[in-house]
Amino acid sequence: MTMIEPNVAALLWFALFAGVASTGFYVLTGVFPLETRPDLRSRPLGLVLIAANVLLLLALVGGSLAYGVANLRWTSLVIVGGLALLFAPGLFNVWPQRWRDGIAGLAIVFAGIGASLGLLQHVGTVF
Repeated sequence: MTMIEPNVAALLWFALFAGVASTGFYVLTGVFPLETRPDLRSRPLGLVLIAANVLLLLALVGGSLAYGVANLRWTSLVIVGGLALLFAPGLFNVWPQRWRDGIAGLAIVFAGIGASLGLLQHVGTVF
């Protein structure tokens, strides 16, 4: 394994961060365009959660890429990132329908991305 990727621990961390970011991306794509979601657009909490999730997702993607570039080979970065994008819809479809749509889904994504950012800072001190 060391011939493929010498830093297996960093590879596992990056896989976790990429998986959370990909799953969060799929949840957030269901929110846009806002004209199709009057249940979220009419509630101030929904708009705040959408904005916060988008900002946290951008920070997680940027931090994960910075962590991956600093600690992994580029081939590992591309392969694991691609696998995360490929299998994230499966993780998304495992969730119950009430968790995917609406305020509950946005709150779960907010907590997941926030926890991942905390772990990323703890593990990689990216920010």
